[in-house]
Amino acid sequence: NIEIKFLFRYTFDMLKNLISNFHTHTYLCGHASGTIGDYVEQAQKDGCSALGFSDHCPYPENSGNYWPDIRMTEQQAYTYIEEIKSFAKQSDFPIYTGFECEWDQNYESWYKEVLLGKMGVDYLVLGPHWVTLGNEHLYALEFTTKEQLHKYIDQNIKGIQSGVYKFLAHPDLFMGAWKEWDNEAKACLTALLEAAVDANLPVEINGLGMTRTKIQTKNGIRFPYPYDEFWQMVADSKAKVICNSDAHNPKNVIADARLAREYAKRFGITPLESIF
Repeated sequence: NIEIKFLFRYTFDMLKNLISNFHTHTYLCGHASGTIGDYVEQAQKDGCSALGFSDHCPYPENSGNYWPDIRMTEQQAYTYIEEIKSFAKQSDFPIYTGFECEWDQNYESWYKEVLLGKMGVDYLVLGPHWVTLGNEHLYALEFTTKEQLHKYIDQNIKGIQSGVYKFLAHPDLFMGAWKEWDNEAKACLTALLEAAVDANLPVEINGLGMTRTKIQTKNGIRFPYPYDEFWQMVADSKAKVICNSDAHNPKNVIADARLAREYAKRFGITPLESIF
């Protein structure tokens, strides 16, 4: 029967093309669009095997200058978690609750006892966005000195070693500002990679970086991240790799995760399909 053969082939192709994404933001972070339902619906359409929400974590009220404009409040976090769980009950694929968190040792108990404990989210992501300088936080794409970069790497190695996180997001984010693959960049990313391997923590190929404005370097125009030389190092190492979209719009939730997987193929990297 031709119709049955066609249906079998279509179903097989759909199953073959299902992929996961564990890095998803929503409107609650203030710089993304789309509700939880919007992302679930789009993921279903585009072929999803597992979906993880990892919007920026809340911090305690009056906790200081922790980029309050890019994160939800503690109260909103409970609603966020319950809504994700509600969609998970109806979904054809597993859906997980999570947060993307910067490392700050002062809040280690907050991550462990409140976010993972009291709130009961499924996972946390280490998002190396900043270096802590006193009471301020300097964004990785604003670094201008080696000292800032070294402090940033040291800070995030401690995060890797904390055992709090399921994977390291966009490890090469700072290359969007540093730009050149010099001895400094190589040494810093080598240290970060070695720490991840030692901790058995997967590193992320980030699809969002592939959609951002390309940068001019001495070796030509390229993505700000993922950065080719670093991922060749990863391919030559024993590191585990996860490919995610870092979606800030529902249309990108699976599409950019596919971009990340295509990038992985260039280096012969076989990514994990799940962090669980």
